[in-house]
Amino acid sequence: MDSIHVLVVEDEPTLARIIKDALEANGIRVTLAYDGENGLQTFADTCPDIVVADIMMPRLSGLDMVRKIRQADTRTPILFLTAKSTVDDVVEGFHAGGNDYLKKPFSMKELIVRIQALSGRLVPTPSPQKAEWLIGNYRFVPGKRTLTYLPTGESHELPHRENEILTRLCASPHTLVPAKNILLDLWGDDDFFCTRSFQTLISRLRRRLAKDPNVKLINQRGEGYRLLY
Repeated sequence: MDSIHVLVVEDEPTLARIIKDALEANGIRVTLAYDGENGLQTFADTCPDIVVADIMMPRLSGLDMVRKIRQADTRTPILFLTAKSTVDDVVEGFHAGGNDYLKKPFSMKELIVRIQALSGRLVPTPSPQKAEWLIGNYRFVPGKRTLTYLPTGESHELPHRENEILTRLCASPHTLVPAKNILLDLWGDDDFFCTRSFQTLISRLRRRLAKDPNVKLINQRGEGYRLLY
C-alpha cells in the first residue's frame, strides 16, 4: 500500500518541521507550505491525499484557503489545526469544508491517528452483510460509496466517514449503535471536537435521507443512534 501523502500548511516553521518529522517517522509522506496562498498553490501542484491546515495564517487564512480548495475539490479530507476552540469556531471550520478539527496543543500520536482515520487506514472497513442495502426508497452501496434515491435515480457519492457511519448503522438496523464505538473506530477518540464532527456528519446523512419520510435516524441522547426504515 502506498504511503499517505499529507500537505501540512502551517505558518510556524518550528511546529511545521516537528509535524513533518513525526509524520515521516510513521511512514507518512509530507509536503510543507507556510501560508494559505502557498498552501493553495501547493495543493494544486501536488494533489495530496489529506490536507492538515492551520486556521490563522498570513496572506490567506486556513478557512479561506479551504473554501477555495472546495470550489474545485470536494473529496480530499481536510483537518484543521487551531488554537481557537469555541463551538462557533468548530462549526465555521466544518462549514468552510473541513472534515476534522484538532485543537492546539495536541499530541503527535493523536494527529497521526486522525490522519489514518481520515485516510481510511486506521481500521478496515467492516465486512458488510451484503453488497448493498435498501433503506426505504434508497439504495446504499458501501463498496461504491453511493446512496441513490430510487424514485428519481438521483445518486450521491458519500465522503469516507459518512459512508462508514451509514455502513455501521445499516449493519444493525433498528438497533442502537453506540456513538462511542463509531467515534473510536473512525476518529480514534470521543472528545468534544470528535463528537462535534460526528454530529455534523449525522446531520448531513439526515439531509441525504430526508426525501423518504419513513427513514429516520434517531438519536438516543448520550448513547447512540438507530436507523429506522
